[in-house]
Amino acid sequence: MSLQEKIQDRSAKIAVVGLGYVGLPLATRCAGVGLRTFGIDIQQARVDRINRGESDIGDVPSEELAPLVKSGMLSAHTTFDVIGEADAVAICVPTPLSKTRDPDNSYIIAALDMIGPHMKAGQLFVLESTTYPGFTREVMAELLEKAKGLKAGVDFHIAFSPERIDPGNERYGVKNTTKIVGGLTAECGKAVQAMYSAFIDNVKIVSSPDTAEMVKLLENTFRAVNIGLVNEVAMMCRKLGLNVFEVIEAAATKPFGFMPFYPGPGLGGHCIPIDPLYLSWKLKSMNYQARFIELADAINTAMPAHVVGRVQDALNDQSRALKGAKVLVLGVAYKRDIDDFRESPAILVIDLMEKKGAKVDYYDPHVPSFREDGHVRSSIADLSKLADYDVAVITTDHRAFDFQDIVERAKLVVDTRNATKNVATHRERIYGL
Repeated sequence: MSLQEKIQDRSAKIAVVGLGYVGLPLATRCAGVGLRTFGIDIQQARVDRINRGESDIGDVPSEELAPLVKSGMLSAHTTFDVIGEADAVAICVPTPLSKTRDPDNSYIIAALDMIGPHMKAGQLFVLESTTYPGFTREVMAELLEKAKGLKAGVDFHIAFSPERIDPGNERYGVKNTTKIVGGLTAECGKAVQAMYSAFIDNVKIVSSPDTAEMVKLLENTFRAVNIGLVNEVAMMCRKLGLNVFEVIEAAATKPFGFMPFYPGPGLGGHCIPIDPLYLSWKLKSMNYQARFIELADAINTAMPAHVVGRVQDALNDQSRALKGAKVLVLGVAYKRDIDDFRESPAILVIDLMEKKGAKVDYYDPHVPSFREDGHVRSSIADLSKLADYDVAVITTDHRAFDFQDIVERAKLVVDTRNATKNVATHRERIYGL
């Protein structure tokens, strides 16, 4: 029986490697449509939690996860033995940057090394982790071929399908976000389309894994470049004495030819700050400079320092120095109403202010603590002592924050998100980007 037939009659078994922000939502969707799903993750605590029916991912409520675990449709494992039982394997592991800001594909390679001994003919292997164009075809296929002497595109299917998870998005999730798939061969494309069509509303096939890899990088390069543009416009408006958010919102009334992006304290999350650099790295190896990407990266990575400069401006106006000042950072999650603090610019803002001698605390109801460079930092319990701080810095505009109350009680507020735009009183205390 072909993979497509197994998927159609729901006898196919799916393995998902990596049960984080991408893998757990994917595994849950697979199991939810009746496909027996094995989740694999090297973190024992996460595996144990999932097998108790408890989710640590905001987009997957425990109420949705628990029945799937109880019914046996979804199980989590720390070993790769179950790969031999699977008909299709999706790889959803992290792809960060190295300290030199080069692509780090070590997690993918480690996963492939663990998968190889258990693979068999007829299986589908699809990579969802972001990487550079050519990786699936050149690296992933070769590693899997060496494991068992099988031929990619002949003895087993291989494809790339970029993840499109947006943590906290209440409108678009796995089911209703169009899925891009690119197979090594036409048959590989049909196989991966069949798998995702079982639980995603719309699946679009592109001509190759390389094209699918480039699609992902274009999506996030588009966002990074446009955010870089408005971050620079924010600095221009500061020089000109204008409110950048008012300018953008007015421009957005044009019904054609303009799409609003908004400035902030810098880029955060696993995609936008990282993915474009995978593309520029690949192009450097081909003697081509991705100038838009590098310029946007330079502007965006400078924003935390710009925010610290605005904090210094606010304190200077009160004849205070940043050194020795008590600062409260409001929000370390990289965006509103989520607990994800990966690559969060707020953490850089904290680090920079501490290096200048400030005494910094943070408050985030979604992130009670986080670890950075081996050090655990904890949120203060509440905002009852807000007035004790010399300045409050809004780096994440969580809906749990009462911005009217914050402005009423804080001595000074540096607002990097335009969160206080509707606060009518004490505007003299508010400093924007």
